[in-house]
Amino acid sequence: MKSNFKAHPWHGIPIGELAPKQVTCFIEIVPTDTVKYEIDKATGYLKIDRPQQYSNVLPALYGFIPQTYCGDQIARLASEKSGRIVEMGDGDPLDICVLTEREITHGDLILQAIPIGGFRLIDKGEADDKIIAVLKGDAMYGQYTELGQLPEAVVKRLRHYFLTYKNLPEEPAVMELANIYGQAEAWEVIQTSINDYKLM
Repeated sequence: MKSNFKAHPWHGIPIGELAPKQVTCFIEIVPTDTVKYEIDKATGYLKIDRPQQYSNVLPALYGFIPQTYCGDQIARLASEKSGRIVEMGDGDPLDICVLTEREITHGDLILQAIPIGGFRLIDKGEADDKIIAVLKGDAMYGQYTELGQLPEAVVKRLRHYFLTYKNLPEEPAVMELANIYGQAEAWEVIQTSINDYKLM
């Protein structure tokens, strides 16, 4: 019997049988958005988090991997890999950026992505990993299987965005980049966030 209700993007959309090597993603925002949308955890609808007040441009599709959670196990993994004390995950589903040559004009959609690496970010002491992936079948980016294979300018653009997108003028930076990692570690981060979700 068909359901008359829309699945909650975080809890109701399967991550996919091939995870962590291929994952379903829910895209919240795209590079042309002038406001930052994010999922409302209670309802599953997109909400406006804040206007994009500064000149940073999102360099890729951005969203999260359903049925993942950044909790205690993600924090422990971040501590082990970074050599720093990270007491907790950020309490959200695992973030993902998806590279594609195609212009996708709006979020609130799902797609299949191939993880190729990630950034281990620390946001005010909390683990806030950003998985970097390519759109499955993309003519330009689909050839890449490792973050290190990407053009240097693409990696620099991603890095700059994530280190500065929360900065406010004349205030100290809040984001720190602890590690940049490749595909195998991205799989480990995804699997750890799946485990955190199961314990949530």
